[in-house]
Amino acid sequence: MTNTSKKITEDVTRVFDLQNENQWNVKASTAETRKAKLTKLKEAVEAHADEIVAAVQTDTRKPEAEIRVTEVGGVMGNIQLNIDNLEDWMQPKIVQPSANPDDKAKIMYEARGVCLILGPWNFPMGLTLGPLAAAVAAGNCCMVKLTDLCPATAKVAGKIIRSVFDENEVALFEGEVSVAEALLELPFNHIFFTGSPRVGKIVMAAAAKNLSSVTLELGGKSPVVVDESADIDKVAADLAQAKQFNGGQACICPDYVFVKEGKKADLVQGFAARVKENLYTDGKLQKENIAQIVNKRNFDRIKVMFDDAVAKGATVAAGGELEADDLTVHPTMLTDITPQMKIMQEEIFGPVIPVMTYDSIDEVIGYIEARDKPLALYIYSKDQQMVDKVLNRTSSGGVTVNGVFSHYLENQLPFGGVNQSGIGNYHGFFGFRAFSHERSVYMHSA
Repeated sequence: MTNTSKKITEDVTRVFDLQNENQWNVKASTAETRKAKLTKLKEAVEAHADEIVAAVQTDTRKPEAEIRVTEVGGVMGNIQLNIDNLEDWMQPKIVQPSANPDDKAKIMYEARGVCLILGPWNFPMGLTLGPLAAAVAAGNCCMVKLTDLCPATAKVAGKIIRSVFDENEVALFEGEVSVAEALLELPFNHIFFTGSPRVGKIVMAAAAKNLSSVTLELGGKSPVVVDESADIDKVAADLAQAKQFNGGQACICPDYVFVKEGKKADLVQGFAARVKENLYTDGKLQKENIAQIVNKRNFDRIKVMFDDAVAKGATVAAGGELEADDLTVHPTMLTDITPQMKIMQEEIFGPVIPVMTYDSIDEVIGYIEARDKPLALYIYSKDQQMVDKVLNRTSSGGVTVNGVFSHYLENQLPFGGVNQSGIGNYHGFFGFRAFSHERSVYMHSA
C-alpha cells in the first residue's frame, strides 16, 4: 500500500469510526432536529447557487438554465419535501394483531445507521444531495463521494456539507476512484449508488462482503413504443427535448424507438424540425444550449456505436455530426436499425436515437421481453387496450404513457429500476423508506 493509499484509508476509517459511534444519537433525534438540519442544508444550497452553476458548467458544460433547475431548484424542492412531510413519515404504522385484539403491534421506521452515498456525473449535485436529504430525514449518518469526473462540483458540495454538518454525522470525500474503493471496504449499514450497471455490480459485490443493504439506481436501454394512434408530432417533440436535455445523458432518457413503417417518415421529419427549432440558428448549433459529452472516453464510445451502425446499413435521418474537438454530438436520429448493431447492445447515454419499425405489437413485446429490464418504458398510444397489453407483458423500473420523464418527476411515485436497471427505489416517502429499516414491534397486553 502506498503512502497516499494508506492516508486515504486512515482518513475514511477515522470518519467512519466517528459516525459509527455517533449513529445512535442521530437515530434518536426528533423530527424537529432533523428538519432544522434539512432547513440549514436547503439554505446552504441556495446561498451557494451561483457557485454550483459555475462548478457544474466547468465539469460538464451544461446550459445554465438546466443547472438552475436540476442542480439547484430541484435539490431545494427535494429537501423541502422532506421537511414538509417528515413528521407524518416518522409516525409508526399501527397494525391490529390478528390473534389477540388486546395486544398491540406497530411498524417503526428507524434509521439504517451509517450510510454511503456515491453520486454520478450526469447530475452530480441533484443525484447526490437528493439521496442525502432522504438519509438525513430518516436519521442516518452519511459518508458521501461524488464522482471523480466532477471535481469542481465536489469541491462546492463539500463546502456546503461542511457548513451544515459535523463530520461525525455527514462527511464528503473528494478525490479519485481510490477514495471510493477505500470507502467500499467499510462495513456500512446501507450503500446508495447512482451510476452505470457495470459499476453497480462492483458496488454490490463490495456490499456483499459486509452484508450491507443497497439501493442501486442504474440505467439501461429504455424503449419508446409508438403505435398508429399516437400523436407523432408530440412524440417527435418529446424525443427532441429529451435528447437535448443534458445532451441525452440521463438514465431515463429514451434509448430507442419502435414505430410503424407508415409513421417513420413523419417521426423523422418532426424530430429534425424540433431539433432545428430548439438548437440551431442560421444552420449553426448553439452549443451553449446542449451539454457536451462528459469526456473523451464516452464520446469515443458513442462514436464507435454510431460508426458501426452506419457501416452496417443504418441511415442518418437527422443530425449525424460528431465534433471530437469539444466533445459535441448533434442530436441524431438513425433509421434502418437492426438488433445486431452495437448501438442496440448497450445504453447510448447521448443525443442519438435509433428507430426500428414493426408490424405487430407482439413483435415489440417479444423484443423487450427478451432483453434486460429497462429503467424506463415510454408508450405513445390512444388505445388503452394496447397500453395495458404492453404493461402486462413487459417489466421496467417505471413507465410514462404519452410523454417522457413524468414518472420520475412525480414525487408521490417510487423511482428506481428492476434487476439489471437497479435495486430499490426512492423519491419522497420512498426515499425516506429506502434509508429506513421497517422494524416490527409486537406488545402483549400486560
